[in-house]
Amino acid sequence: MLYPIVAFIFLTVFCILVAVYLGVTGVQSSPKSELKRRLRNMAKQDTLGMPAQLRSEITRETAPADRVLSRLPFTRNLDQKLDHAGLQLTASAFVLSSAGLALAGAAVTAYLTHSALFSLLAALASAVLAFGFLRFKTMQRTEKFTELFPDALTMIARSLRAGHSFNTAVQLVGQEIADPVGELFKVAYDQQQLGLRISDSLGNLNERVDSLDLRFFTTVVSIHTDIGGNLSEILDKLAVTIRERLRIRRQVQVYTAQGRMSGYVLGALPIIAYVCFNVLNPGYESALIKDPMGISILLVAAGMQLLGLLVIRNIIKIQI
Repeated sequence: MLYPIVAFIFLTVFCILVAVYLGVTGVQSSPKSELKRRLRNMAKQDTLGMPAQLRSEITRETAPADRVLSRLPFTRNLDQKLDHAGLQLTASAFVLSSAGLALAGAAVTAYLTHSALFSLLAALASAVLAFGFLRFKTMQRTEKFTELFPDALTMIARSLRAGHSFNTAVQLVGQEIADPVGELFKVAYDQQQLGLRISDSLGNLNERVDSLDLRFFTTVVSIHTDIGGNLSEILDKLAVTIRERLRIRRQVQVYTAQGRMSGYVLGALPIIAYVCFNVLNPGYESALIKDPMGISILLVAAGMQLLGLLVIRNIIKIQI
């Protein structure tokens, strides 16, 4: 009788969270919200030459919760991190969603274990999971950008050889290359159409995606704008360099696959064994939860597991 009630509570909380998420994302994905979000990000940057009166006006229109979060040390750059991840959310909406997830995890854990300590740990784990999801989306978007960026450079180089202007080549990339590369270059072209120099509009893309290759590209474009040169040849060489680095990175991933799999197995094996023991023999592991010494042993084991995973990760992590 216990498991159907737990499943019903979990499904109810999950549906509520999904409904709130869909409602918030529907509002945040509107053009009006997108314009306000970009203006807020521009107002936070002192290097864009925005007048102080306009900056203060944009700041006054910012929601009070977002203003408070922008002053806190852990959430000061949360808007920029959400932009890097490609999530159409404000900082307050993300924090509210994370808090709801943490409360749901704590409530379910408290109902199952009747332990305040495990409920607190579940709430912390849920909050960490939300920020881990943000980091995962950022890495996923950056990797996708890196995969598509050489094709964009090759397209620009071929367009220049065909006699098109650099602005037309940027417009072509925005139309033909998939997101996130196409989206970012389309924004750069639109900014150029509104009067910003193309080198400055491309330089602003560095604030929206954390990519060393993009910084190389914007530096090359800036130098070419000032002193000239054979831009198409430079872009071809940059594209070849990026593709070779990606090829080497894939080889490294193949060579370290065994180490990564060992880390996954060692990390999941204790959890799977604990669940299996409780399913096959209920109450067998109850001493680890009810006894203070058992809780201490579980905490020490969890800490050692995390330490082992970090060691394995540092061993197989190779910078290229």
